[in-house]
Amino acid sequence: MNETTPAPPAPAPAPKKTPAPAGGETPRAVPAAETPLKQRLAELVQRQGVLAVLLAVILVASFVYPTFATLDNARGVTVQASFLAVVALGMTLVIITGGIDLSVGSVFALGGVLAAWASQWGFVTALLVPLVVCGAIGLLNGFLIARAGMAPFIVTLATLLAARGLLLALTDEGATTYLVPKDSAFAELGQGGVGGFGYPLLIALVLFGAGGLLLQRTSFGQSLFAVGGSSDAAALMGLPVARTKILVYTLSGLLAGLAGALNAARLSSGVTIVGVGMELDAISAVVIGGTLLVGGAGSISGTLWGVLLLAVIQNLINQIGSLNSSYQSVVSGGFLIVVVVAQRYLARSRRTT
Repeated sequence: MNETTPAPPAPAPAPKKTPAPAGGETPRAVPAAETPLKQRLAELVQRQGVLAVLLAVILVASFVYPTFATLDNARGVTVQASFLAVVALGMTLVIITGGIDLSVGSVFALGGVLAAWASQWGFVTALLVPLVVCGAIGLLNGFLIARAGMAPFIVTLATLLAARGLLLALTDEGATTYLVPKDSAFAELGQGGVGGFGYPLLIALVLFGAGGLLLQRTSFGQSLFAVGGSSDAAALMGLPVARTKILVYTLSGLLAGLAGALNAARLSSGVTIVGVGMELDAISAVVIGGTLLVGGAGSISGTLWGVLLLAVIQNLINQIGSLNSSYQSVVSGGFLIVVVVAQRYLARSRRTT
C-alpha cells in the first residue's frame, strides 16, 4: 500500500522592506503630536501675537507716563479708536476673502457729511441717508469685482475718487460745513455714553461681537475663509462666490458710512477733511491683527487688538510731547513690516511641518 508523504508547508512570505531614502539615511518616525503642536503654536502667534505686544506696550507706558494709566486717558483712547475700529471691521471681512477696499476713507468722510446734512430732519434720517448711500457704493464695488471680474484695487480706487468728488460737490469744494443741531438725539449718539464711555465705543464693541459670531458660527463666515483660500475651489464646492464678495463689500461700505455718521455726531458737524489715509490705517490694523493679505485666514479679535495698538501708539506720541503725529505713521509702518515678515515665516513653517 503506497503512502503519500505530506507536502512541506509553504514558506511565509518575506516582509517587504521599505527602501531607504537617498543618501543612506534611516527613516525617522515623526511623533504624531509634533506637527499639530507646531501648527497650533504658529497659528496662535499669528492670531494673538498682537495682543501680547499691546499688553507689553500698555504695561511699559503705564510705568513711564503716570498720566497714561488713567481712566480719562483710557476713555479718550478708546473713543478715538472706535471710528477706525468700525471701518476696520468691514475691511477685515473684505481682506479675508482676498480683496481690498481702498474707498473706505472717502466713504467715511462722505457718510459724515451726509449725516450732518440729513440731521436737520431727525435722528432716523441722519442715520439712514449715509447708510443707504455708502452701502450703495459698497454694493457697486462688490458688483464690479464679483460680476464684472475687475480688480479690487482698481475698482475701489475709482470709488475712492468718486466718493471724495461727491463729498466736495455737496459742500461747494469744502466751503460749506453742515452742522448737527445741538441737543438733538443724533448729537447725543456721538457725545453721550454710559459709565463715562461713549456710545461710539459701545456700538463698536457690539459690532465686533456680532462680527465674531458671524465669522466663526455661521456658514457665511466659513464661506469667507473658503473664498479667500481659493475662489475656484469654493465655486467647485458649490459656494456662492460672487454673492459672498458682493455682500462683504456692501458691509464694508455700510460700516464706513456708519463710522462717518458717528464721527459727525461726535463733532456736531460734517467735516470734509477727515478720512484721508484712513483706508491705510484700517488695512494696517487688520494685517497687524493677524489677517493675511492674501486672504483665507484672519480674526475679528485680532483686528480689534490691532486698532487699539495703533491708538495706544498715537497716544504715547502725544504723551511724549516732543514728537508730532507723523511719527505714528513711521511706527505703524515698522509694525506692519515686522508683522508681514512674521506672517511669511509662520506660513512657511506650517508648510514644512
